[in-house]
Amino acid sequence: MEEGLLASSSSSDDVYRKSCSATPAVIFSTSVVACGSLAFGLAVGYSSPAESGIMNDLGLSFAEYSGFSSILKFGGMLGALLSGRVADCFGRRITMWILAIFFILGWILIFFGQNAWWLDFGRLFMGVGCGLHCYVAPIYIGEITPKDIRGGFIAITTFTQTLGFILMFLVGNFLSWRGLAVVGVLPCLAQVLGLFFTPESPRWLAMMGDEKGAEMVLWHLRGANADISSEAAEIEEYAETLEQEPKSRYSDLMDRRYAQPLLVGIGLMLLVQFGGADGVSSYANSIFEAAGCPAAISSTAIAAVQIPFAPLSVLLVDKAGRRPILMVTAAIAGCGMFLTGLGFLFKTHNIWIDISPPLVLAGVMIYSSAMAAGMGSTTWVIMSEIFPINIKGTAGSLVTLGNWFSSWVVAYAFNFLFEWNSSGVFFIFAITSAAVVPFVMKCVPETKGRTLEEIQASMVLFK
Repeated sequence: MEEGLLASSSSSDDVYRKSCSATPAVIFSTSVVACGSLAFGLAVGYSSPAESGIMNDLGLSFAEYSGFSSILKFGGMLGALLSGRVADCFGRRITMWILAIFFILGWILIFFGQNAWWLDFGRLFMGVGCGLHCYVAPIYIGEITPKDIRGGFIAITTFTQTLGFILMFLVGNFLSWRGLAVVGVLPCLAQVLGLFFTPESPRWLAMMGDEKGAEMVLWHLRGANADISSEAAEIEEYAETLEQEPKSRYSDLMDRRYAQPLLVGIGLMLLVQFGGADGVSSYANSIFEAAGCPAAISSTAIAAVQIPFAPLSVLLVDKAGRRPILMVTAAIAGCGMFLTGLGFLFKTHNIWIDISPPLVLAGVMIYSSAMAAGMGSTTWVIMSEIFPINIKGTAGSLVTLGNWFSSWVVAYAFNFLFEWNSSGVFFIFAITSAAVVPFVMKCVPETKGRTLEEIQASMVLFK
């Protein structure tokens, strides 16, 4: 083993801070990953503005278009199942190449699509790319950034995902559905090119036994004059510990040691999704039309209102901490869903009809702002931090699968629930979003300012 990796971890926090700045290498690598997040947001946002154009041009029925929209979730589940294994076997960098190719193939099939089958296969491929990206993007950024700026850089992935979603809603007012497919493929091409100049994760290299490679990547990421001895020693010590562990299997997740990180990861994903995330994003136009709001203007307003709030999670997650951001934004999201439900309740019972549309619009805007400001992003920051690297692949895949499955349940069931009780579905979303607050207070640890190794060592001590 290389001498640099065997160095003692005796340096103080002052020594560590010499290497904790956002170097050009870290910024560039994060920007390349963010291209995938932008592609993710464009893919998720595509179905709403493209709906009328596709149905009119190709003669799709409502059921066929619903299948096209929701099949992204099935692709996401498939990608989630594969994500951990692929990222652990081939590395974070190659996994990002693979997901970019899935995105490109998906957009090509949609652009040249002549019937529902072309569209469905294209949407499925894009879903696989989304599922892979959900896991590998926060994991990779978490493994290359210093602890003092890690949260903000991971949050950039959700920020750019939100930007992609907003962009698709905005340009959807001016471009055809085939034109939107061209817009969707551009960040994928940028990511493919950028990955040629992006380093592999030093922690993955150490896990593979390449201590020299891990040290060289750390030098590249932290800068030529940085003191990497403490960080390198910590990574190498942790990698040596993992060498004594058997290869991770899904059955290993039943070990009592991993109960807390699994509870935190899966619990947060389920609560956020069952709080209405995909119900609102997938059916925004239908919600506004049912409330009596102009759909195009309202959707544009929803996209615009997220722009000032989306950077907040990036700016605050390393200052305020993960727990406060989650609890505050969850409470605000619950209030937004409550107002939306109240608006539909007034409309159903013909009470105060004039204020029903503004209430619905205000409620959805408040909810969307809360999701953009932290509720949507901070869960992925925490997920990338809490799992020991020996189970990160299997546990991360399971958590990502839980996210996509619950997302599909909400997207599939929303129309039925909305038809059954238009106000009741939003009151359910309000209660579930608000439930994030006590869950975080009771179960979620604060990970701000701690190295990944420190977080993971403390999590597996749970009894």
